[in-house]
Amino acid sequence: MTEQQTKLIKTTWATFQKIDPLLVGGVFYEKLFSDHPSFRRMFSNTKETQSEKIIAMLNYIVSHIETIEELSESLKNLAARHLNYGVKPEYYRSVGIALLWMLQQGLGSDWDNEVREAWTACYNTISGIMIEAANVN
Repeated sequence: MTEQQTKLIKTTWATFQKIDPLLVGGVFYEKLFSDHPSFRRMFSNTKETQSEKIIAMLNYIVSHIETIEELSESLKNLAARHLNYGVKPEYYRSVGIALLWMLQQGLGSDWDNEVREAWTACYNTISGIMIEAANVN
């Protein structure tokens, strides 16, 4: 990711920090489960708890995006936990689609090609680390 993309990610994510995490996470999971109903079986937490978890993780990722080495260890640990839930490497694409859709909905007219490319690069970096870790295990 470029420095400009990192800045865009931080700037646009600030919008979401002003919104109730249950709403943001709820929009994400509604899209994910609407597109992939079978994914629901991997989640034992309530929608509220799961929404809080994903928003906390996104907050952590965005706050550490400049230090990918530090972030990498956390992502590898997260990938290992996801394996236990039944997550397969090919599922990451679907999660990325739901994430980008949620971001687009929340940003409205602020969502443009540059923002989309920044978040796509961010997600590809994150998911790449997690997929690699999952394939090692």
